[in-house]
Amino acid sequence: MKFLLLFFMLLVSNAWADQDDDFLAARDAFRTGDAARLATLALRLQHTPLEVYTAYYQLRLNLETADVGVIRDYLARPDDTPLIDRMRAEWLRMLGRKQQWELFDSEYPRLIGDDTELNCYALQSRMRTQESSVLREAHDLWFSARDFPQSCTVLFDAAIQTGAISSQDIWLRLRLALEAGNLSLAKSLAGRLTGNHAVSAASLEHAMDNPARYLERASFASAGQRVAALFALQRLAKQSPDTAFSHWEKIRMRFPESEQRYLFGWLAFEAARKHDGRALQWYSQAAQLNEQQSAWRVRAALRAVDWPAVLSAVEAMTDAQQGDATWRYWKARALQATGRRAEALEIFAPLSAEHTFYGQLAGEELSDTPVLSTTPTAYQPDKQDIATIENLPGVRRTLALYRMNLRTDALREWAWVTRNFNDHELLAAAEIARRNEMYDRAINTAEKTVLVHDFSLRYLAPYRAAMRAHIRENGLEEAWVYGLMRQESRFVTSAKSGVGASGLMQIMPTTALWIAKKLGLKDYRASLLHQLDTNLTLGTYYMKNMLSSLDGSPVLASAAYNAGPGRARRWCAETPLEGAIYIETIPFDETRDYVKKVMSNTMYYAREFGTPSRSLKLRLGVIAAKTSAVPDDNSPGVTP
Repeated sequence: MKFLLLFFMLLVSNAWADQDDDFLAARDAFRTGDAARLATLALRLQHTPLEVYTAYYQLRLNLETADVGVIRDYLARPDDTPLIDRMRAEWLRMLGRKQQWELFDSEYPRLIGDDTELNCYALQSRMRTQESSVLREAHDLWFSARDFPQSCTVLFDAAIQTGAISSQDIWLRLRLALEAGNLSLAKSLAGRLTGNHAVSAASLEHAMDNPARYLERASFASAGQRVAALFALQRLAKQSPDTAFSHWEKIRMRFPESEQRYLFGWLAFEAARKHDGRALQWYSQAAQLNEQQSAWRVRAALRAVDWPAVLSAVEAMTDAQQGDATWRYWKARALQATGRRAEALEIFAPLSAEHTFYGQLAGEELSDTPVLSTTPTAYQPDKQDIATIENLPGVRRTLALYRMNLRTDALREWAWVTRNFNDHELLAAAEIARRNEMYDRAINTAEKTVLVHDFSLRYLAPYRAAMRAHIRENGLEEAWVYGLMRQESRFVTSAKSGVGASGLMQIMPTTALWIAKKLGLKDYRASLLHQLDTNLTLGTYYMKNMLSSLDGSPVLASAAYNAGPGRARRWCAETPLEGAIYIETIPFDETRDYVKKVMSNTMYYAREFGTPSRSLKLRLGVIAAKTSAVPDDNSPGVTP
């Protein structure tokens, strides 16, 4: 019996290998445009879950000349795969370019994914009969700092010609583009402005390239000239609020009050991000703050531990922004600090039910003991539940694509097939992903549940046997190590970031080389970074190094792991600072979010591992004041 089972498993493995080879060859044939070879391979894959891909490849090669009936037959297939909608989008894009509006209009309502280019083609089609309403929609779409595809530009040109988009609207979008640093868009918009609002593209280029020199020679007579000067001041403030303010004091009275208040908003924002004590003073002279500026007004008040100012800054936000967990928590803390405990509790109570960093902290404001908003798993999928999900063609395609290391296609398939799952189906799918060592999909899928949860799937802990020796050797807390690894790679051993960080612990090559020298690894070479044991050796040593050099603070060490130890030190205040305030005032959005998640993860892992759990607030601790001038980094960060 055992022999028969092994024989059967060998047959299955060989069949998979043959299927994989055929599919990869078909994919290459599609990429090189070899239609004949693709047709041969498509026949071999005809009765597999991957057949929908080879059919897509064949149709995609001939889309420009394909019969409409053939295209519609493919789009009408019952297969639950993102390829169908991708083909629909590609056909619609072609129809829009050719202005074949009847065919476009018949298919566009079936598009599932959102696509700006296609949305603008749809508006172009409607403009034939509903010009006035379409131009109003084009006006609403206009106000963005990002570039739009050509299908939208056609609409905008028509709206400008008819006056639906006014010169003032062009001016406002120019300001948005400059605020976002989108110089190419700003220069394009500048070409549409005349009179008092006219500004040359050359002026904008000079203001970006050398803002200080530009301000020394600038004129401020027209609105166009002043907007270029304000752009230069904004750029200068990003480099040095002190230098920008020095220039601003000399020319401030050349600007109307509204523009003065506008610039103070940017000065205050950049000062707050650099922990400059003048930020709150400058905020008091600002008006019409955007969401980023509003957020940093709260952070500047937190940094100053000015609770009335925190409360005032949160209450000045839009209702939508105030609804974010971050600002609900800090509003409640400010209410509590100003003697309004009952109002604070009304915020802490519902917030404590959320599985987030601030949900955990809110729970601790309601109890003296560590609080995790979790409930025992009420549902465990049985064999039939697992089999039902496992036999879905989309799941089978995902497993095959993962097996071939085609992660991008696999991620798309998985996201598509699980998009409408209920909690029970999500947990069954997460368990299938876990069994197939697709740990990132298991975690992400388990995190989507709304009412029924399994935190052992949300906080998977693979490779514990391989990790234990490294943890003991470096004297690290296992929960913190796993909290960091989960955030770094979701336990994908082959993970590689856009800037080159690699492996479970996402180590940059330069950092790996620095650590290897510290450890005396004479035979170390870059290719070893992808090996599990080497990656764990280097990563855990670096965690120990950061922890021991940063006052034993896991908050500072986590920040250093992501952004480098020099930055982590520079972000300390002149006086001791509550750990949560230190984290919230980290200037880098990525690092701020990273440290919150690492520390939140640590709490959940401590519970999963059954280790004595300290409160999150105690773990965050108090970050010591700067003791002296912060030295430059003596080691690189792991992930930038």
